[in-house]
Amino acid sequence: MGADDAFLRDTYSRTVSEVIERVAPSVAAIGVAPSNSRRRFGDGRGGGGGSGFVFTPDGDVLTNSHVVRAGRNADRTFDPSTLRYTVNLGDGANREIPARYVGDDPDTDLAVLRLDYLPNGERVEPVALGHSRDVKRGEIAIAIGNPLGFEHTATAGIVSALGRSMRAGNGRLIPDVIQTDAALNPGNSGGPLLNSTGAAIGVNTAIIPGAQSICFAVAIDTASWVIPQLMREGRVRRGYLGVAGGTVALERNVARAPETAQTSGVRVASVESDSPAARAGLHEGDVIVGIDGVEIDSVDRLHQTLNATRIEKLCVMKVWRSGKSSAWYVNITPSERTR
Repeated sequence: MGADDAFLRDTYSRTVSEVIERVAPSVAAIGVAPSNSRRRFGDGRGGGGGSGFVFTPDGDVLTNSHVVRAGRNADRTFDPSTLRYTVNLGDGANREIPARYVGDDPDTDLAVLRLDYLPNGERVEPVALGHSRDVKRGEIAIAIGNPLGFEHTATAGIVSALGRSMRAGNGRLIPDVIQTDAALNPGNSGGPLLNSTGAAIGVNTAIIPGAQSICFAVAIDTASWVIPQLMREGRVRRGYLGVAGGTVALERNVARAPETAQTSGVRVASVESDSPAARAGLHEGDVIVGIDGVEIDSVDRLHQTLNATRIEKLCVMKVWRSGKSSAWYVNITPSERTR
């Protein structure tokens, strides 16, 4: 190995080591157990756990929704009061700190806990939140977490791909997911994916069983949008129309219409009675292609467009109906989704 190779290796090693040394004390091993359990963290009896990281000086911890729900990501009856949360930080003190539930969003698989206290008035240095929109393929990606019970394990690799999408545990699509080859295993969920400066660019959330080096993290820009809502209301508010449907290709005459630039939309399969869609006059077989000028080319795009800004707001929906020669524009007021 030449001198240049040795220098490059040392530079890479030094970068990774410095990030791990600086950030590891703020990475949390999260224990989850029934509230009436005497289980101690890591003893393997019931409950669950994962990873997370402190992102505010007040001790707020970012993690995955499926971690705080003890794996029950799609459980509509989830009650955080039935669970007890503990946090063991990577500062070498090896202590359990009680934490309490702040809120979670199964649609993006994100959640926030808050440390009940910091022993002896200590201060935890929060992990800086970066900007995933600035991330490039091939740049260093460092993961710290608690895979398979091995607390505060660090791995490193690169950002393999950007703009991926994946399903959350409740079936909703999480957009703009980061793919990395930094090795992740069960227990890494909720831990930070870091860049070379030690800023979080993602929240590690999933692996593909049986595959090697194909791992995913929710983009930190998504988390930055979700966090304020969880801190304020404990959940993310979304709009509700009262329709069931699926993504379909538009008929050729529709797709070629001058007023339609897309090739797919959402076909309404059913309309709930006394719902916003029913009151607006939508029927089974209608194809939704737009809301307030936003092209609706899939069920996932429809879900993403129905955010809190459209709750109880008069919106204009663009619809194609069989037998019509042009699009139909209808006023509709989404209510708030309660499940």
